[in-house]
Amino acid sequence: MSWFDQSPYEIKVEWGERGAREAANRGDIVIIVDVLSFSSTVVTAVEHGAEIWPFRPPVDEEAKAYAERLRAELVLGRAEAQRFGGHSLSPLSFTPADHGRRYVLCSLNGASCVRMAERVPALLVGSLLNASAVAAAANRLKRELNANITVVPCGEKWPDARENENRLRPGIEDYLGAGMILSRLEGSKSPEAEVCIGAYEASGTKLAELVWDSASGRELREKGFEQDVLYCARTDICSVVPVLRGGRFADANGEAGG
Repeated sequence: MSWFDQSPYEIKVEWGERGAREAANRGDIVIIVDVLSFSSTVVTAVEHGAEIWPFRPPVDEEAKAYAERLRAELVLGRAEAQRFGGHSLSPLSFTPADHGRRYVLCSLNGASCVRMAERVPALLVGSLLNASAVAAAANRLKRELNANITVVPCGEKWPDARENENRLRPGIEDYLGAGMILSRLEGSKSPEAEVCIGAYEASGTKLAELVWDSASGRELREKGFEQDVLYCARTDICSVVPVLRGGRFADANGEAGG
């Protein structure tokens, strides 16, 4: 055990790809939280019965070949989807018409964290949309697998980081989503988890307002995706819990609804 980590506790929180790797090394159940927008998009797509296959970024020839092998549609970035059509990282681009269809989803933050933790006992996707549902599923898996839980807020990347600088930019929307999930998990919580819960609880009725005016929220709004921000800030409107099985996300609670 490293004396400077959160190992003494059953419930932990770690940031980004490095945090996901740390959780994987411990053999924890992992909950990936990327509110704007990977997690919210995966939750919504699975809610509609779509099959989502995460793939490490960028959207390149290797990603295209992977989608072709799966006979799946490669999900584009919002700007590309606006130009060429098709689905995007916008959760609102998925509808009940996508039931049974396959999609390959790349994401600089969410999919990258999934890649780091894909071999853990269970990898779940959480957001504000399904916070209570994912916590309930994680509590059940914790008992069944006798494993601890790490919640991983993904954060963002600085686009202009210099050499030897850490590119991670923590995002409050992911921290608040992680806090909501952590507040519903059972077991001893690390100080880091307790502080994260405190941030969520302190947000109170301002949670949606904080997400709206966060750096990530303003970035999406300025690009014309105000409805995405409003939607992703809603709480507990989805009951599905995406879990990684055989390289794709399925509903941990059973067959997704359409």
